[in-house]
Amino acid sequence: MELPAAGEVRMSQAILPAHTNARSELSAGQLLKWIDTTACLAAEKHAGVSCVTASVDDIQFEETARVGQVITIIAKVTRAFSTSMEISIKVIVQDMLTGIEKLVSVAFSTFVAKPVGGEKIRLKPVILITEQDHVEYNLASERRKVRLQHEETFNNLMKESCKFEDPTCNGEEGAVITKGTSVQSIELVLPPHANHHGNTFGGQIMAWMETVATISASRLCPVHPFLKSVDMFKFRGPSTVGDRLVFSATVNNTFQTNVEVGVRVEAFDCREWAEGRGRHINSAFLIYNAVDDREELITFPRVKPISKDDFRRYQGAIARKRICLGRKYVISHKEEAPLCVYWDTSKQASLSNDNVEALKNLAAKSGWEITSALEKIKIYTLEEKDVLFLWIEKHVKSPAYLAYHLLSDYTKRPLWDPHYISCEVIDRVSNDDHLYHIICPNVNGNKLKDFVVLVSRRKPLKDWSEHVSSPSSNAYVVAVTSVILPLLPPSPQYIRSETVCAGFLIQAVDSNSCMVSYLSQMSSSVLPYFAGNIGGWSKSIEETAASCIQFIENATDDRLLSEV
Repeated sequence: MELPAAGEVRMSQAILPAHTNARSELSAGQLLKWIDTTACLAAEKHAGVSCVTASVDDIQFEETARVGQVITIIAKVTRAFSTSMEISIKVIVQDMLTGIEKLVSVAFSTFVAKPVGGEKIRLKPVILITEQDHVEYNLASERRKVRLQHEETFNNLMKESCKFEDPTCNGEEGAVITKGTSVQSIELVLPPHANHHGNTFGGQIMAWMETVATISASRLCPVHPFLKSVDMFKFRGPSTVGDRLVFSATVNNTFQTNVEVGVRVEAFDCREWAEGRGRHINSAFLIYNAVDDREELITFPRVKPISKDDFRRYQGAIARKRICLGRKYVISHKEEAPLCVYWDTSKQASLSNDNVEALKNLAAKSGWEITSALEKIKIYTLEEKDVLFLWIEKHVKSPAYLAYHLLSDYTKRPLWDPHYISCEVIDRVSNDDHLYHIICPNVNGNKLKDFVVLVSRRKPLKDWSEHVSSPSSNAYVVAVTSVILPLLPPSPQYIRSETVCAGFLIQAVDSNSCMVSYLSQMSSSVLPYFAGNIGGWSKSIEETAASCIQFIENATDDRLLSEV
């Protein structure tokens, strides 16, 4: 392995049987201990004083590790603020027989410097050497903004959630009562559990929390669930040797193949224990998956909230999922493979049909979760194998054929969509297929983005009166996908970007109204435009959808209608 860079701390550990869980894999609790230790050492190396964990968030577990393999944890301060630091953590597993390395996890934690006595400290800035150092430095600031906005965003989303009902919350067959997943455990803090500051070791607390959360998740199905990600560990206060720590875990909500478990930790000293008066010192929200004998993901049963607290936790899980999805593009460590769809006139028919079918297949996916609802607009999301899909549903008081005419002409898109600066026709290949060059603003304030797309449109096989109650298979279709066009190569003036699959499905409700659905597969090029809205700190999607509705409903020009 390469030597550690300046400012890095590396820890390597051989995985032994004592480190494994019921699935004979490295226990997530054990890994969390090692992660916290390595991150703390990196923070103290930079600060030169004692540091404590303030929070750990955005842990994603990509791979598992087994006995005989070696785990290497790399921790580094990405940015120092006044008294706090963000630590990036990268976990790699190596097979000693083959030498093959795999990425297990990428995580981010926040540590606070704790000088002795009343000494004041201001952390020195991080020395940036490589281009990646500069990228992480800038992203650290964005992640910090999200953390600081988290509570306000969460509260706003909770207020929103009271405006609509989640239909899966009401009387679904096979639903598990929330109370049936509750688990409580207690640990006495002993000297081996204390860190070098004399407080309970943060990694040990996280490991205990993971254990009780795993038990809670296992109440939903007769298999051993495994930790997939951590939304947040938040440290609210310290505990010391002699404290009794009470861990309470409950399943808050399930999302198809994911289940969120909330864990609360209260600490009691001797007097507080006798009086039944504890201190809330930690909270965490952990996301679990489970697989069957064929290693295929299991769909968890829905939970059925009964009490007021049950409903609060149920809605809270939905809000946290939105925030997590929204901030995902900020912390993404994956590079998407570029599309390789070359435009070829001789293959026009197949490229057009593939474009339309891809949009229809996207609409046919199951498991969509509602994330926002207004009077005329609903927003759904779907996460599938770490790919995010978006569905925006709009009720429009206008005939379906008119909405189709307006939305299938992409030159009109900048009239109502602020995310489009211009949209010009490159080639009118046929009546149903046009190639467009689209220019969009860059949300990060750098160069403008541009797209070269194929827009394919289809009318339904039957008129509206025959398919009012039919699914989207008989809807008007406007499908969009990026293509590579040699005549229009990337320009240094723009950042060439890609749309994987997007477009409109327009379904008639009656002769004077329709349902317009916009669907899109989120790519690294597209996600920044939607991330703030999905995360709850922006209303750009609702505002754009409202603008689209107004644009269609105001289109009463006789000349336009005659063109239809």
